[in-house]
Amino acid sequence: MKYYLTTPLYYVNAAPHIGHTYTTMAAETIARFKRMQGYDAVLFTGTDEHGQKVERAAEAIGKSPQEFTDLISAEFRSQWEKLNIRIDRTIRTTDPRHHKVVQWLFQRCMENGFIYKGSYTGQYCVYDELYVNEAKPGDNCPECGRPTETVTEENYFFKLSAFTEKLLELYESQPDFIQPETRRNEVISFVKQGLNDLSISRTTLKWGIPLPVEAKHVFYVWFDALIGYMSAVDGTDLWPADLHLIGKEIVRFHAVFWPAFLMAGGAPLPKRVFAHGWLLFENDKMSKSRGNIVRSEPIRQVMGADALRYFLLREIVFGQDGSFSYDALVGRYNSDLANGLGNLASRTLTMIHQYRKGEVPEGSAKAIAAIANDTIDSVQQSFERFEFSKGLETVWGLISAVDKFIVECAPWKLARQSDETSQKLLDETLYTAAEALRIVTALLAPVMPQSAPKIWAQLGMTDSIENVTYSKLSWGGLKPGQQIGEVAGVFPRLEAKAAIGQMRDLEEKVSAEQAALIGKKAEPAANVAPTSPKIPIDDFLKVDLRVGLVKFAERVKGSTKLMHMKVDIGEAEPRTIVAGIAEAYEPEQLLNRKVVIVANLQPRKLKGIESNGMIVAASVEDGKPVLAGFHEDIPPGARLK
Repeated sequence: MKYYLTTPLYYVNAAPHIGHTYTTMAAETIARFKRMQGYDAVLFTGTDEHGQKVERAAEAIGKSPQEFTDLISAEFRSQWEKLNIRIDRTIRTTDPRHHKVVQWLFQRCMENGFIYKGSYTGQYCVYDELYVNEAKPGDNCPECGRPTETVTEENYFFKLSAFTEKLLELYESQPDFIQPETRRNEVISFVKQGLNDLSISRTTLKWGIPLPVEAKHVFYVWFDALIGYMSAVDGTDLWPADLHLIGKEIVRFHAVFWPAFLMAGGAPLPKRVFAHGWLLFENDKMSKSRGNIVRSEPIRQVMGADALRYFLLREIVFGQDGSFSYDALVGRYNSDLANGLGNLASRTLTMIHQYRKGEVPEGSAKAIAAIANDTIDSVQQSFERFEFSKGLETVWGLISAVDKFIVECAPWKLARQSDETSQKLLDETLYTAAEALRIVTALLAPVMPQSAPKIWAQLGMTDSIENVTYSKLSWGGLKPGQQIGEVAGVFPRLEAKAAIGQMRDLEEKVSAEQAALIGKKAEPAANVAPTSPKIPIDDFLKVDLRVGLVKFAERVKGSTKLMHMKVDIGEAEPRTIVAGIAEAYEPEQLLNRKVVIVANLQPRKLKGIESNGMIVAASVEDGKPVLAGFHEDIPPGARLK
C-alpha cells in the first residue's frame, strides 16, 4: 500500500529556519508512523525557486537568480541531512522535469476551456505575490499591510470563478479534505463569497517557466509551484498525494487554487490537506527583522535532533499555534527525556547487568502488560489523527506506571534476598521493566529516529527497529535469555543556563554563516527602517490622530488577515475600521483596548466593508503588527498632538 505525503515547496528567498524544520519533522514522523502501519510511505519536499521576490533577493546581493537558488536549495538539503530526515522524493521548480509537467497541465486546462488571455491594470503586492483588485495607487495590501505597486500587463487567466460550486461540493462530499476543522470552515466561508478569475502569468517578470503558447509570458508562482507535488513523482503511480502538510497561511492556495487547477486539467485530486499552526518564539511570530529567528542547527549541536523533534511534537498541539522558547525546550528535555525515558532505560538495563549478568530473566506483571497493550492501541489512534502531543503523553503515562512499579517492587532490596519467592519477583520486575522499555522504544521510533535505535540495541534486539510494525507489536516480544548490550546514557541531563547560552551563541554564529553564504551581512537584532523625508509641521497637523476604544471585533470572512472593528472615538456612533491585524490578534484581545486611530482618512472598501479610519501599529519587515497604545487612562476621542 502506498502513502504519498508532502511538505510545502519551501520558498528560497531566505535560508531555512525552525519553522521549516517543524513542518518537515512532523511530515517525516507521519511517514515513519505509516511505515509502522505497513504502508510504503514516500515523503516529498522541494523548493519553490521562481518569482519576483527571488529575482529581487538575488539582484540585491549581485547574483543571478539561478546562482541564488542553487545556494539556498542546497542549504535546505543540507538541513534535512543533518537532522536525519529521510526525504524520498524532491523537486526544484527550476528543474526541467518540473517545467514539463507545468506546461502539460496548462495545456490540459487550456484545451478544456479554463484558460483565457486578458489584461490587468491595478495594484500588486510583491510580498504576497498577489493582485489586490480593490486597492488604489498608494494603498497598502489589505493582507499584509505593505505598499502595493501599480502594474499594467497582459496576462493569461485561469477561470477560478467556474469552480465555486465544484469546490463546495468537494468540501461537502469529503469532509476530511481540509483539516483541522477551523481551517475547513475558513476555506468554505471564503469560497462561498464567490471566486474571481486568477492571473497565472506575468510579462514583467523573466525568472520563471515560459508558457508553451507564448514564451514572453512566464507562469505566476502558484500555478508553477503547486504542480511540484506532481512533477516530483511523474512517471510513477504515487499520485494522487494522500496528504499535503502545510502551514495555515497557505491553506487557501492548497485547498482552493490547487484542486481547481487539477479539476480543470482532469487530474486526480490529493486526498487531504492538513494546515498546522504557526511556531511562535516566546509567543511572538518569528521574524528576521525582529532578530528572533531560531535555527535548528544550534539545537542539534547542543541537544540532538531527536530532542528538538520530541519537543515540537509533544509541546504543541498539532494544528494550533505553539510557542517555542529555549527555557521550555531544555525543561522538557530534562523532565521527559533525561529523567523519564533516559532514566528508565539506564536503571532497567543496569539492574539486568548487575543482578542477572546481562541476561533478560523470565516473568511478567499482568497489570503493566495490560497498560502497555492499551498504550500501543492508543498511540496508534492518536497518531492516525495527527494528535502527536496526546499520543506522546500516553507513552509517558506508561513510563510513569513502570517507574512506579519498579519503586514498589524495589528490586535492589529483592536482590539481597536469597529465597525463591524474592528471586522470582526480581525476575518478574526486571523482565516487566525491560519489556515495557522495548514497547516504549518502538512506539517512539517515528519521533526519535536516532535515539530509539540506540536504546533498541542496548536491549539486545538484533532485528532493525525500522522493521517493527503495529501488527506485530504486543506484550511478550522480548525473549527470556536474551543478552542485552552495553549500557550507555542516551539523554544526559543538561544544565539549563549553560545549554541555553551555548545555543544562543551558536545561533549568532550560524546566522552569520548563512548570511555570508549568500553575500549578505548578518541580520541585526532589530532592523530599523530608514527615516522618511522630513515634512513641515503643517503637514503633520493635517493628520487627525485620536484615541479609540475597541467596542466590537471580528475576523472578516474570506480573509486571513483582516479584522472588522467598531471603535469609539468620542463620536455619536463608533467608527467602522478594517485593519490587517487578524493574524496578530484574536478578536477577544481587542475588546475594550485603547488604540490610536487616524480619523480623517477618506473611506475605502475592503472585502465589501467600508473602513472609516486606520488603526496605528508598528510595522516591522516580516513581523506581525504591534498596536500602539497607552499606559495612562485616556478618554476615547482625545487627540494626539
